Amino acid sequence: MRPIIEFCTNNMHHGTAKLLQQLEQNPEYDVIEYGCLGNCGECYLAPFALVNGEIVAAATAEELEAAIQLKIKEIEDMLDLFKDE
Repeated sequence: MRPIIEFCTNNMHHGTAKLLQQLEQNPEYDVIEYGCLGNCGECYLAPFALVNGEIVAAATAEELEAAIQLKIKEIEDMLDLFKDE
């Protein structure tokens, strides 16, 4: 299952535009940019994205990239557990 990574246009002032463009280059991800994700409090405070519908946030865009990769790994590990059953 390909992870869905969603970005808010209003969060780009935190430096997430470059990260969005970078993740779009990976054919294993579905990367979507919306005008608003409805998480205005989070959007104002820090760089964030939704990964399969879950908020992933960090202090910087660089840290957000690492957090997104970690969340994707967690999701893949969980899916692997279900495959073994």
